[in-house]
Amino acid sequence: METQMSESNSVAESANLSETEILKEEIISNLIRNQAHSVETATTGDWWRAICLAVRGRMLERACEVHTEHQKKNVRRVYYLSLEYLMGRLLENNLVSLGILESCREAISELGLDLDDLLEEGPDLGLGNGGLGRLAACFMDSLATLDLPAVGYGINYEFGLFRQKFVDGQQMESPDEWRRFGNPWEICRPEYAVEVPLYGHVENQFDELGQGRPVWADTRSILGVPWDVPVVGYTGSTINYLRLWESKASRDFDLDIFNRGGYVEAVREKAESESISKVLYPNDSTEAGKELRLVQQYFFVACSLQDIVKRHRRSNDTWDSLVDKAAIQLNDTHPAIAVPELMRILIDDEMLPWDQAWGICQKVFSYTNHTLLPEALEKWSVPLFEKVLPRHLQIIFEINKRFLEDIVEVKWPGDSQKKAEMSLIEEGAPKQIRMAYLAVVGSHTTNGVAALHTDLLKKHLFNSFFQLFPERFQNKTNGITPRRWLKACNPELSALIDRSIGNDWPANLDKLRDLEKFADDSSFQEEFMAIKHRNKEALAALIKERCDIDVDPSAIFDVQIKRLHEYKRQHLNLLNILTQYRRLLQNPDLDVVPRVFVFGAKAAPGYTLAKEIIHALNAIGDVINNDERIGGKLKVAFIPNYGVSSAEIIIPASDVSEQISTAGKEASGTGNMKLALNGSLTIGTLDGANVEIKEEVGDENIFIFGLTVEEVESTWKSGYCSFDEYWADEELRAVIDWLSSDSFAPKGSFDSIRRSLLEGGDPYLVLADYRSYVDAQDKVDQAYRDKSGWAKMAILNTARVGKFSSDRTIQEYADEIWHLPPLTV
Repeated sequence: METQMSESNSVAESANLSETEILKEEIISNLIRNQAHSVETATTGDWWRAICLAVRGRMLERACEVHTEHQKKNVRRVYYLSLEYLMGRLLENNLVSLGILESCREAISELGLDLDDLLEEGPDLGLGNGGLGRLAACFMDSLATLDLPAVGYGINYEFGLFRQKFVDGQQMESPDEWRRFGNPWEICRPEYAVEVPLYGHVENQFDELGQGRPVWADTRSILGVPWDVPVVGYTGSTINYLRLWESKASRDFDLDIFNRGGYVEAVREKAESESISKVLYPNDSTEAGKELRLVQQYFFVACSLQDIVKRHRRSNDTWDSLVDKAAIQLNDTHPAIAVPELMRILIDDEMLPWDQAWGICQKVFSYTNHTLLPEALEKWSVPLFEKVLPRHLQIIFEINKRFLEDIVEVKWPGDSQKKAEMSLIEEGAPKQIRMAYLAVVGSHTTNGVAALHTDLLKKHLFNSFFQLFPERFQNKTNGITPRRWLKACNPELSALIDRSIGNDWPANLDKLRDLEKFADDSSFQEEFMAIKHRNKEALAALIKERCDIDVDPSAIFDVQIKRLHEYKRQHLNLLNILTQYRRLLQNPDLDVVPRVFVFGAKAAPGYTLAKEIIHALNAIGDVINNDERIGGKLKVAFIPNYGVSSAEIIIPASDVSEQISTAGKEASGTGNMKLALNGSLTIGTLDGANVEIKEEVGDENIFIFGLTVEEVESTWKSGYCSFDEYWADEELRAVIDWLSSDSFAPKGSFDSIRRSLLEGGDPYLVLADYRSYVDAQDKVDQAYRDKSGWAKMAILNTARVGKFSSDRTIQEYADEIWHLPPLTV
């Protein structure tokens, strides 16, 4: 009785406390009960974990309410399958979404600490690499914000991609040990662990009636252990989960082998099994690396589908109802193996007839394509597939046979060339399985991620499939979450917007249009640009800390932050930097606005040319940054280990956003959206979402250059020769020769770049777009001199990119692909 009264009194006392006081009590309670520290002995890390656990506790309480209601109503869910989620740090974003950021700030202040310092604690979650993973993270945010029942599935990588550092300007990789000291946001769910079979062989087994059926036998099993990360929507109404699979050996330790002296052999199975979830995108330049990648992709898909099947069985009696309760989205081709895996479950485990099983598959799966590069569309060799997934190979062959005979033959009777073109199996030595084709054939919808990208999918990459299934193709232009990419990362600008148009824009980004009326207001311009300057000061401090380079915040901050790849053309930016540097050396009094070129990018460990471009940028930057002859008018800073947390400092500080991919190569891009939302002006080609950004912000508020998609096609058809560009443009020829000399590094260091541009045929038309790009950069220089004009353009960029909210994108998916209604609890 006394205990009950004590608890009642405690509840009554809490009811009278302010939000700040309640938070303070929750944080101290977690500090003591979960960190085993008192207020007096706690370290900064202890305080950070205590805050995370207090916030997580609130999220889990709400999650239980939401998911109980979901289960009662047997809701339809979307299951989002993505090999990566670039989440960044979660504390600040979660505080913003729950609406308790300022209360937490006050609580921490009363405890004698600074919340801003604590927010810098903890690593970025190492679950992704580039735009694909960041998009998936934005989508999870929007799914919860829109009250859409969803589960995201992925892998709980131990090391993520890699930590990047520069040694003598060259990229060096080391493990990203982001989970070394635990992750306060994740909850282990061993009760939902599943076994995943691999390898073995297929044999026919017969029942008592002599009826044979294929059975996958003598397999090796791996355990998939799920870890759940709660994802909160804006205002905290809905909490969904990101379920991440960790691989474990089904048998960790062989005591008999150990006792016989085989100490290494005793734990071999454990080591091999756990390698599956070690790193994102293991190097596939070797056969062993290719095999690990295939195993990794199947592991995460098989775990996820088993989990989906278990959820379905809990509340439903028939398999046909799966199409009413589940929408499964394949985020790029990595999860395409889900198609034959679900078929295997339905026809082998559940004994469904082929036609019924195939009908279910096609109704639950939808596929998002994220690349126009044919070489980036995954293909697996038939011998490798036969070794790792022999039963799935049989199923894929059967899918292909039925597709070609029952569908392609009907549309194009007797056309063997069309069959070869559309076959899921590419002939050659060895034969290859075309995973993108498998995803298209096995899904009810295929979508591109920008209007131009979708048009090009229909016209080129999947043209025959579009002719066959025109109703299956849709566009869903990508978007970004404004909660992280404006409200959280640019708090001063967010506060200015709140004061000017109200504070409901984070849930309805189109309301930013109301800022247009302030674009010509001198006092608003002054405040807007003063905030930009303070953000640039913060970036200047980061550059000093990470690169030991002093930069002037009053210079133009020209930013290119994205994965290092030839088609993104960081080497075009490099040629422009050399051009500007050469002009200044020849005329030190040249009247130019000082400019700081900021880069952030990682190159895949096996991508030699990309790593050489990084080396070249660092080497050239080192010379420029230390050349007193140019009076600090140019600086180059390549920030190592670029990730979400550094992007949150770089993006609010950017003046110019480099979106310079070859037209027709970038599917969409989302960095362009984040930068424009924060008042950075785009210099770019008419590629990906740049086309739609131009339509939204207006021609006068963007710097467009270079060949269009149509011009790119005609350039190649007319017999493009990069040497013609080289010999025709003296300035271009000079900077390429200068790069190849020993002026920046030992001679020969950058020969691969030169070979790619000249002898290699310039596959991404860098030289074809060089002059147009340099001229556009000159226009940027001129425009920046008009302070009021530049401020107006920056404000209008922020005001007019409401279309690019991931809320809009996800609502379109929900309405037009998933047919998924919201449920507000």
